[in-house]
Amino acid sequence: MTPREGTPQEHTAHVDPLGALRAPDDPDCDVYLTGTVFLDIIFTGLDSAPVRGTESWARGMGSSPGGIANMASALARLGLRTSLAAAFGDDHYGEYCWDALEQGEGIDLSGSRTVPGWHSPVTVSMAYEGERTMVSHGHEAPPPEGALPECPPRARAAVAALTPGRSDGWIARAARHGARVFADVGWDDTGRWDLAGLPDLAYCEAFLPNAEEAMRYTRTECPRAAARALAELVPLVVVTLGAEGAYAVDSATGATAEVPAIDVEALDPTGAGDVFVAGFVTGTLAGWPLADRLAFSGLTAALSVQEFGGSLSAPGWAEVAAWWNYVQSSADQDPAALRRYAFLAGLLPAPTRPWPLRRAVPTIGFGRSA
Repeated sequence: MTPREGTPQEHTAHVDPLGALRAPDDPDCDVYLTGTVFLDIIFTGLDSAPVRGTESWARGMGSSPGGIANMASALARLGLRTSLAAAFGDDHYGEYCWDALEQGEGIDLSGSRTVPGWHSPVTVSMAYEGERTMVSHGHEAPPPEGALPECPPRARAAVAALTPGRSDGWIARAARHGARVFADVGWDDTGRWDLAGLPDLAYCEAFLPNAEEAMRYTRTECPRAAARALAELVPLVVVTLGAEGAYAVDSATGATAEVPAIDVEALDPTGAGDVFVAGFVTGTLAGWPLADRLAFSGLTAALSVQEFGGSLSAPGWAEVAAWWNYVQSSADQDPAALRRYAFLAGLLPAPTRPWPLRRAVPTIGFGRSA
């Protein structure tokens, strides 16, 4: 896979999923998010996990912005006007990540800052046997001098990663300014799995944990029961079920939906969860039915695991259109299963490239020769 094979802008294919909803008094952006940007270096094509005392050679490698950049890129590639507030180092890694996000993906970085003398956090990810192992290094960025508390811009939505035992003031401020807050959560290293330890959940419209997290927080043994229990606290709950797909409960309307996963050969699962959330945010803001939102989220996540890395792998409308064009003409596809995705027909641009697509794999070393 050659490093200059296409450009990130190709992923958007000029589709605006919110075009019919836009008005002169719209918020400053569609989606706001904040967090840590890593430089990701991804190795794929390993036959097994690295073995102590040996050298392993990978058949593929890529590098890209990672961390919160995975989510930001996934949102932007689906046509949402995305604003990211993050710290960037003033080293080459930081410059590369800034340029890749702002110029390559069209993400608004006006709320971000460059920190002199601070080196960029780095993650090395190794993908093998459908799994991944990561090694990361970094230090927390120093706070800006004399800064006032963070005040997010007006946005249709915000995406938050909840941390057990911690409250982030920006989440409440975003909700008070009208943003619809979508949240996921990481593993609770304390082992308490106490919903009271997620105080910002009270400001969230949607909560998207995986099955294990949902069951631990609700003390249930079934992810669907866990989703129903969480829906008593949050208006909209989506529980991802891995290879089984996803299950959602909308307590505001009483609707439930379950959509199976698409079976694909995974190259690298990095960032698939971020892509799933981005797809769900897109469909929710566009006003799609719940089952269509789940189907679209699962599809975009499935397309992402067939490519390198996190932000590298996030599909845009060009990839979705190419996939839809391909599966409709494939004799291997179940017509009944394809009907689940018929709603895509009126959304997608005409495919411009055949399936399977080979996406860009930008690396730092090729920046000067572009």
